[in-house]
Amino acid sequence: MENKDREILRLLKTDGEKAMEIIYSDYYNYLCHATYKILNDSVTTEDIVQDVLMEIWKKREILDITISLKAYMRRASINKALNHLRGKRMQFEDDDKYTETFVDSDDSHQKLEFNEFSDMINGSIESLPEKCRMVFSMSRFESMTYQEIASALDISIKTVENQISKALKILRKDLSDYKMKGNSIKIS
Repeated sequence: MENKDREILRLLKTDGEKAMEIIYSDYYNYLCHATYKILNDSVTTEDIVQDVLMEIWKKREILDITISLKAYMRRASINKALNHLRGKRMQFEDDDKYTETFVDSDDSHQKLEFNEFSDMINGSIESLPEKCRMVFSMSRFESMTYQEIASALDISIKTVENQISKALKILRKDLSDYKMKGNSIKIS
């Protein structure tokens, strides 16, 4: 950790207002830029970065950061942005529309199976390792290219490919029970 980070963290405990002034002036634009790459929405980006900085303010007296402050805040902002996207995408606003797409009749048994399958997929995605879940969500729910994901998360395209492959392998394994019941699914 750099001396500047140590000084800011020390200031957070002794002179929180001064520390937050430094954080805002030195890191706010950087955090907004990193978060905007994921959200592509300036209003939501600013809200999320404000939330992250508010959390730092609230926890200033107990905060124990062992990595660089910049990296910590960037990761927190990205995680919050991805959680926002997942919340938006994972909540099927119009369940009936989706149910009609996948279920041909009003048979309640089929609807129950569809809902069960949706829950299994969502649970499986939620249980993915953090990095894997982030990359998979950005690819599948935000339709981001591997290059866009690599840039947003500051990782290589090869890492993105590996994480997508890992996610699909885990999803296939987790959902194999559903297939064994005679249902037909394809994970790609």
